[in-house]
Amino acid sequence: MDRSRCLACGRRGGFTLIELLVVIAIIAVLIALLLPAVQKVREAAARAQCSNNLKQIGLAFHNHHATYDSFPTGGWDWNAVPNYVGGQPAVGAQQKAGWGFQILPFLEGDNAWKGGQANNDLSRVLVAVGTTHKIFFCPSRRGPQTVTFSEPTYLKGMVVTHALCDYAASNLEGAGVVRQFTPVQILNITDGASNTLMVSEKRLNLKYLGQQQSNDYMGYTAGWENDIVRSTDSAPRPDYNGEDDGKEDLFGSSHPGRFNALLADGSVRSFSYSINPLAFKYLGNKSDGQVISGIDD
Repeated sequence: MDRSRCLACGRRGGFTLIELLVVIAIIAVLIALLLPAVQKVREAAARAQCSNNLKQIGLAFHNHHATYDSFPTGGWDWNAVPNYVGGQPAVGAQQKAGWGFQILPFLEGDNAWKGGQANNDLSRVLVAVGTTHKIFFCPSRRGPQTVTFSEPTYLKGMVVTHALCDYAASNLEGAGVVRQFTPVQILNITDGASNTLMVSEKRLNLKYLGQQQSNDYMGYTAGWENDIVRSTDSAPRPDYNGEDDGKEDLFGSSHPGRFNALLADGSVRSFSYSINPLAFKYLGNKSDGQVISGIDD
């Protein structure tokens, strides 16, 4: 037998070091190409889910109007808690908690709205305040989240767990669909429901998510407070990561380029952060009589 042939037969197959490095480099390039595409798909899905959350919130607002002849209010004061009359949640102008609490029975949150199986008002409040609702969170930013702390002027300094919220109503100026104390009816929206902002995403400092920052700690049940109501006097801006504790009252989101907004007719639209600030201000006012222009889809 030919000796050279025998030597060839005895060699083991495999990659050389250079070939292995080339394969690794090719895989790395493919991952680098695929990762942005995967991230875009994930963001598109998260944006769609966020839009659906707002759609459901809009339906809840209109079901509230159909049931009580008005939209929910923004509650009373920042440290107000859900109040009960005869063991049942107060409604309309009598309810001290904010719009997020008031629409619970129309979001399959009836159990939290009633305070679970508790047999006294304080226990009912703690259940309602601390129960998270997935629909109140944008998946681009976070899943359901709470923060626990004590505040001297809130429930006499009790340590309380607060369920948070990524959406806020329009507006702190008192010219929007959601007002402090006073319920608004659809007939009060003289600019047209399709030209009036009702609820949108709120801007947050991502560095302090889940911590007690000044515009994201009282949660969805809060009364008139920038946790649940924001200003339309300035244009929205995207989330950020900074050193301050989130004192801004702006709308905004974790979505790149655009944010989702619920209009008073129940429709959800996506707006650019470069939206005309004056147009956004007009959008937040339900009855200023101004013609809105400079809004893109």
